[in-house]
Amino acid sequence: MDNRPQWGTRAGFILAAVGSAVGLGNIWRFPATAYENGGGAFFIPYLFALLTAGIPLLVMEFTIGHKYRGSAPMSLGRLSKGSEWIGWWQVAISFVISTYYAVIIAWAMSYSVFSFNLTWGEDTGGFLFGEYLQLAETPGQFGGIVPGVFIPLVLVWAVTLGVLFAGVKKGIEVANKIFIPALVILFGIIVIRAITLEGAAAGLDAFFKPDWSKIGDGKVWVAAYGQIFFSLSIAFAIMITYSSYLPKKSDITNNAFITGFSNSAFELLAGIGVFSALGFMAAQQGVPVSEVVKAGVGLAFVVFPQIINEFPALNGLFGFLFFGSLVLAGLSSLISIVETFVAGVQEKFNVSRTKAVMFGGGLSALISIVFATKGGLYFLDSADYFINQFGVALAGLFEVIAIAWFAKELKNLQSHANSMSDIQLGVWWRICLSVITPVVLGYMMFDNLRTNLTTEYEGYPREFIFTWGWTVAIGAILVGVLFTMKKKANENSLSASSNKGVSQ
Repeated sequence: MDNRPQWGTRAGFILAAVGSAVGLGNIWRFPATAYENGGGAFFIPYLFALLTAGIPLLVMEFTIGHKYRGSAPMSLGRLSKGSEWIGWWQVAISFVISTYYAVIIAWAMSYSVFSFNLTWGEDTGGFLFGEYLQLAETPGQFGGIVPGVFIPLVLVWAVTLGVLFAGVKKGIEVANKIFIPALVILFGIIVIRAITLEGAAAGLDAFFKPDWSKIGDGKVWVAAYGQIFFSLSIAFAIMITYSSYLPKKSDITNNAFITGFSNSAFELLAGIGVFSALGFMAAQQGVPVSEVVKAGVGLAFVVFPQIINEFPALNGLFGFLFFGSLVLAGLSSLISIVETFVAGVQEKFNVSRTKAVMFGGGLSALISIVFATKGGLYFLDSADYFINQFGVALAGLFEVIAIAWFAKELKNLQSHANSMSDIQLGVWWRICLSVITPVVLGYMMFDNLRTNLTTEYEGYPREFIFTWGWTVAIGAILVGVLFTMKKKANENSLSASSNKGVSQ
């Protein structure tokens, strides 16, 4: 058990954990979520969610990985025999996410090159969906591979698998020591430039101006928990895997606080940069900021190229910095996502790291080609929505309930964390995990199910939603159960042969 690879330094682990947490969602999801849910007032439920769910869950996952020293399935299995399948479910979720996450990084890679000549022209939306993605007319069509997406996708996988082949200390740790400081510097330059633009003040006013009437709205609080949950890489099997590589003496609770607050600080930085730029764009077009606010793919690949077009000077460089930031944020997260199933496969089948990377990472890379086809954006949108809403959040709910209610392991985990850490956990930590988090996640699940069973997501055809949405989310659960059963079959044969030996 002590032959596990280890982080070389504490900073290496923290940078890797922060690198996993800081991803594309920090840049393109958080600013719009905060704006839509009360602006400055949103920071109160956001901070409450961070302290009652985000950091407590990080502490729990760090402690599980550190104490049981295995991949997520093995660690959860060691904690409680009936919980291993939840670990495999989380690994399956990470596998699905890795297949399309790599493609979004490939888009950002392409756009960082397009920035220099402003290749996207004036009609940025038409360029993205028409010329670049060559989007199919109807959801469900494959329509052939798009070379402009496929070529950078190969590069993304070459970097990711190269880092993972090198191992934990020489690969993941070294990569994050380069990527994360570079990301902070690049994005810092963007923010400094953005806040000096004409109209930036109006953008920041729109972002920070508190709408106190929203504080009483339950949906705003659910949105805050959702943002914290999806942004911190909780219930992806990532944090359990990463913390299993910690040395025996490690300050677990402190590490969790540093990771949680670093992630939130970057989200705040992203909000300032994005809304300064949106304020500038609104001023150029003579419209209110509310008319230019977007999230997700639309913000990054349609609105930001429009902003870059309007830039007074060095717009190509600004574009390169912005899309370069997306590439770095994406790669650090993708590496952590793929590591979950590399570690799982390695332990499950008792194979070398090289074979695990070739099998797990190689299979993910092959499947990702589906999202590099002309119909890729539709497949990506549906798979992303359902695996997040009915994968990550639901797996998190099951994980917390299994540990807090059924295994009743919170006190043991608390004493393990306290024996290692300067910051001592008290009753508040157990209340957060056994009461607050299950109630909020349970309500999120109920609301999601009610919404998605009564309306079709984005108005997509029902067959398409079933195949590329529900099937993906339910399939991840089935994979979790099947992988656990396989181990049990091996154990049964081992116990049968040992019994046979005894009887003879």
